[in-house]
Amino acid sequence: MTYQQTLDWMFAQLPMYQQSGGVALKKKLDNILGFSEHLGNPHQKFKSIHVAGTNGKGSSCHMLASILQEAGYRVGLYTSPHLKDFRERIKSNGVPVSKKYVKQFISTHHTFLERHQLSFFEMTVGMAFDFFSMEKVDIAIIEVGLGGRLDSTNIIVPEVCLITNIGYDHMQFLGNTLQKIALEKAGIIKKNVPVVISESQQETMGIFKMIAAQHASRIVFADQLPQKNHKTDLLGAYQTKNSTGVVAVLNELKGFVVSESHIAKGLQHVVKNTGLLGRWQVLGDTPTVVCDTAHNREGLTQVLQQIERQVFDDLHLVLGFVNDKEIDGLLALFPPGACYYFVCPQIPRGLPAVALQQKAMAHGLRGKSYDTVKKGLKRAMKAATAHDFVFVGGSTFVVAEVV
Repeated sequence: MTYQQTLDWMFAQLPMYQQSGGVALKKKLDNILGFSEHLGNPHQKFKSIHVAGTNGKGSSCHMLASILQEAGYRVGLYTSPHLKDFRERIKSNGVPVSKKYVKQFISTHHTFLERHQLSFFEMTVGMAFDFFSMEKVDIAIIEVGLGGRLDSTNIIVPEVCLITNIGYDHMQFLGNTLQKIALEKAGIIKKNVPVVISESQQETMGIFKMIAAQHASRIVFADQLPQKNHKTDLLGAYQTKNSTGVVAVLNELKGFVVSESHIAKGLQHVVKNTGLLGRWQVLGDTPTVVCDTAHNREGLTQVLQQIERQVFDDLHLVLGFVNDKEIDGLLALFPPGACYYFVCPQIPRGLPAVALQQKAMAHGLRGKSYDTVKKGLKRAMKAATAHDFVFVGGSTFVVAEVV
């Protein structure tokens, strides 16, 4: 099979979450444990940091990888979802896994994958762990896909765990209270492994303290430590919270030499070192065009607050969502005075633009619908003047079509 045929086969075997949502999720870790054993348990052959949370986990993973690369280590990086190319999910020192490796891995294990009906995510996690073992990485930064306790990545025993924050997202799978969601994400905490919480929240502190105590794990609330202002090339103001957690993780990481200089350089070269896309990414400056992958209440609130701090004449919002979000709660966040261009990301879960437009009208948000993201952005660019501000977002999959 060619590289594209290989990806098509992977996507078609069983539903992948980004295409079909909940039916792609598994309720236990048996499949990934069986696959890992088949591969020779590669996850036991490298050190790791495990990162969970509602918002900021992707940015935090890339920050950690960048800093450790600056410190001279070979660093594996596993994140999801990808924006443009599947290979973004699996990197070594910022370089994506090769197309040849992806093809060979699937070809070699094709029979096992079919017989055991592994999900897209399970086979991808196995691929990442096998690649990191082969690359002999010094450490791998592993991002949780969804939740924590039952996530396929949760077979590792990391050096440090990081939980960025807890918010209302994926409630149909993780629970409808912050405490229930925190319990799922706290499932990554392992015996005697320190855990860092980036943001203290009254509703969830007790949960994390309880689970950490049960595992005899040191727990650190990063925002309660003495703070030092670290600059980063990731432009969102919200990245300050992520960098605070990242620095606290490095303070807990034993056996690795990471200096203040490494931290400073790593945070200032995240995009260059890791290839991160879609976090308050500036696409143009006349007018200013920015995209961001924020897609839940907490993330969008932070992004909208940052938009409010910008200087512009008129605001244009190219907005799209997937169909399993609590849309009304999200639309209530948006300013009624802006110009809206309602779009649909090109995936099966994409919420039709006309349906989004109708829902938005109930919240006083006015605009027209466009059947693709690019059409909506093109119309926004035509309408905007040089001193206006254009934002593209609402979903990772909307951003994927413009970066």
